[in-house]
Amino acid sequence: MRSFSHFACVDWSGAKTERPDGIAVAIIGPDGPPALLSPQPRWSRADVLDWLLRLAEDRRDILIGFDLSMALPFHDRGAYFPEWSESPDHAKALWRAVDAMCDADPHLNVTSFLNHHQASRHFRHGGGQVGDLFTGGVGRLREVERYQRATGQANSASCFNLVGAAQVGKSSLTGMRMLHQLYGAIPVWPFDPVPDSGPAIVEIYTTVAALAAGQPRGRSKVRDRAGLKQALTRLNTATPARLARYDDHSTDALITAAWMKQVAANPSLWNPPEMTDEIAQKEGWTFGVV
Repeated sequence: MRSFSHFACVDWSGAKTERPDGIAVAIIGPDGPPALLSPQPRWSRADVLDWLLRLAEDRRDILIGFDLSMALPFHDRGAYFPEWSESPDHAKALWRAVDAMCDADPHLNVTSFLNHHQASRHFRHGGGQVGDLFTGGVGRLREVERYQRATGQANSASCFNLVGAAQVGKSSLTGMRMLHQLYGAIPVWPFDPVPDSGPAIVEIYTTVAALAAGQPRGRSKVRDRAGLKQALTRLNTATPARLARYDDHSTDALITAAWMKQVAANPSLWNPPEMTDEIAQKEGWTFGVV
């Protein structure tokens, strides 16, 4: 497995606003503590896309983790959207379809997709609206999400559930627009092979990093300097200078970047035994889940 000199974590957001509070980007190099990249006034999703394109142009030796689901469940029903004749048949086609349908939506939003007469049938929406093809319960899960829950590595939520603080559907769909608009400038594992040089992108789940950093199950969020220092110490990483605020978006990004640096050279994380080639292309996989 190739090595990387730098590691970054992007805590993503699906909020409708141009510059959501929930986006945080942390980076760590060969030496020193992780640091937040903090544009003014705040990150937008377009800013993150521009940053990625600059990394691609510069051929930066960096592994970037995104806290979002890079595809929707497929294997449980044999389709992303059963009963829809135009349902895409692999993840990159899904990215393309979401982005094309939302071309007029600003800030990489996905309102048009979620309002589409066929796509909307599969989601639990806010305001008590539930699509007639939403499966109930926690909602449909990808194979990696089912495996995470079965093995206790994480408690993933369904992307088809758009309700509640733990919902990840909107952030994942906006992330798919971003991935499509990269147009292959940066390989995305496991959909693409890991390149011999330059940047690469993986899906991460910040709870996996938090648990590795010693945070208790069910209480993985860090919201103060003492907690951040404790978590980074467990990862053999120095603590950065005092932050302007200790929100869990920032601390999630810092801890996960440090965790990625610690584990990325482990070949088993790049070859999870439960991930078949078909799962890799249709649903993807969360880096670090084995």
